[in-house]
Amino acid sequence: MLLPLELGLSLEQTAKIIGRSVGATCNLRMRYCKVARHERVAPRPKRALRNRAKATLEREAQILDEVLEGAMQGGVVVVPPLKEKIAERLGKPVSLSTVYRMLARNGWRKLAPDMAHPQGNPAARENWGKNSRGTWAKS
Repeated sequence: MLLPLELGLSLEQTAKIIGRSVGATCNLRMRYCKVARHERVAPRPKRALRNRAKATLEREAQILDEVLEGAMQGGVVVVPPLKEKIAERLGKPVSLSTVYRMLARNGWRKLAPDMAHPQGNPAARENWGKNSRGTWAKS
């Protein structure tokens, strides 16, 4: 907001240069002047964490590396027990959706979909595909 002061620009010229409206530019300049005169507290700097994040991205990756050592060699990742380990490391409770999003952010994905119901009949499922004709005949 030093453009008008240093270069002698009008408020309209300053607004055009910074791509804001005249009103927004005036508000920015007034806030800057009040902070400079110690009449107002400066805006807080941006936080290192994302909005409502439990940890930084680097910390998330570190925790997942610690917790998923067995899965790196081709093991299966089961999320509910993983949730407890992550909550313990963070010192905060986490939800299942948070764990799923954390895994997605760090490149973990479900490679093999679960195609069979646990109470299903594997023999019937195997026969089902073999009973149909190879090609459909036109009528």
